[in-house]
Amino acid sequence: MAVPTLTPEQRAVALEKAAAARRARSQLREALKAGTTTVSDVVNGADADELLARTKVLYVIESLPGIGKVTAREILADLGVPETRRVGGLGARQRAELLSRLT
Repeated sequence: MAVPTLTPEQRAVALEKAAAARRARSQLREALKAGTTTVSDVVNGADADELLARTKVLYVIESLPGIGKVTAREILADLGVPETRRVGGLGARQRAELLSRLT
């Protein structure tokens, strides 16, 4: 599929939207590290918030205090969740298992 040709204005809008999404994910990561947001808030809020739904599960788990990249990947492997899965793509069983494992 060919990439559509954008006008300079459309490109600027798209770049700003992408930057805003990166800033919001960064704030989410900081909130998870600080403990002001929990994994259950992220998982349960994914149905209503597009940003949360599009965030990768691996990114969320790695953001938790005391969990690094290796442990996060082990948790996903134990749950049978692919590393590329996004929070919005988790099934009901996967959400329940993830929450029981991390809370």
